[in-house]
Amino acid sequence: MGEASKADLARQTNLTNTAVGTIVSNLHRKQLLTVSHKRLSGQRGQPATLYRLEATGSFSIGVRVDRNWIQAILIDFNGSVLSRLSHELILPRPEMALEIILKDVNSLLDMMSENQRCRLAGIGFAYPHNLDSWLNELSLPHEEFCRWKDFDLAGHIADAISIPVCSENDATAASIAELFYGLGRDMDDFLYVFIGPGIGGGVVINGESVRGPMGNAGDLGLMPVLPSNLTSAPQPRGEWDILLNRASVNTLIRHLRTCGHEIHSFSDVNFLVDRQDKAVAEWMKDCVDALAPVLWSGAALLNTPTVVIASDLGDGFIRQLMTKLEQKLASSAPEARTPPKLLPGSFGNDAEVIGAANLPFFYQFSTQDHTIEKTGSNGEKYSRKPEDRP
Repeated sequence: MGEASKADLARQTNLTNTAVGTIVSNLHRKQLLTVSHKRLSGQRGQPATLYRLEATGSFSIGVRVDRNWIQAILIDFNGSVLSRLSHELILPRPEMALEIILKDVNSLLDMMSENQRCRLAGIGFAYPHNLDSWLNELSLPHEEFCRWKDFDLAGHIADAISIPVCSENDATAASIAELFYGLGRDMDDFLYVFIGPGIGGGVVINGESVRGPMGNAGDLGLMPVLPSNLTSAPQPRGEWDILLNRASVNTLIRHLRTCGHEIHSFSDVNFLVDRQDKAVAEWMKDCVDALAPVLWSGAALLNTPTVVIASDLGDGFIRQLMTKLEQKLASSAPEARTPPKLLPGSFGNDAEVIGAANLPFFYQFSTQDHTIEKTGSNGEKYSRKPEDRP
């Protein structure tokens, strides 16, 4: 809600005014809530006191690992980014990645005051599942990535830092951040799509994150699609391809390089996107042709009216992609159906790392009755439901 009075909270929670007053007073005393301002208009009697989360009430560190990124940030209780460290690189072998992550996390911890450290909710870790898979489709080196099979990075981080680590699929983590801090403030149902080195998704229904029994609901990258028409795309072994091979930043980079462009970073890709390069347009048409039926399938299965799209690339990429997708969805709409509404994500290329940092807050403060995999300081994995929280 952003901010609310005690009466607002009582109506939303179906609790009595007395119960809400006691809870709000306790949270205010613990410096988790602060007074925002007085509501002066539209009511009789005394102006209502509005409360909001106290930004300094809690802090969290988020670590995102992807095939082309290692990122770490520190956020406050409002989700504002206080510090960040980022490395755009082909993900190295696990031991080297762990060394980079630990150095960054310790740097962020050193930036915190003693009081902030006492209010650290934990470390959130977001990563794509199966880092050792789909290397041909994403044009990645086999030798380095095969070492990621069965490597428990979250456990190693928790062992080294002695701070509990909450881990989650990266796109699901980003969708949870969108639910808590972004468009979820105004809507309860959406399919979330994140286009990074690969492509992933998340599902929000009735204001709750739907994770699935294996924590990978909304894994759009594995949706079957027809093979690409681009000469740069490797052909699948069978009749069908997967969306990952037609709608990801790495497949765009592969096509740009095939067309003679030198690409050293995502900034080089954004430059060509903003210039509306011919090779970008070729890839985007192929991407949209594959993505549109997947979004129709998502709308049919989930009955969600909205699709939120985010990416590691810039705003120009999202605008162009959404415009072409809207046209494709409208031209292919089944009878008696309207296309889902497309909206850009709230956090740009920070979506997944903010999602990672939000996980400790989600775990400690959310009422959602879902367990989240957590790694203790001894590396042991365990889960707890919200009622088990202290």
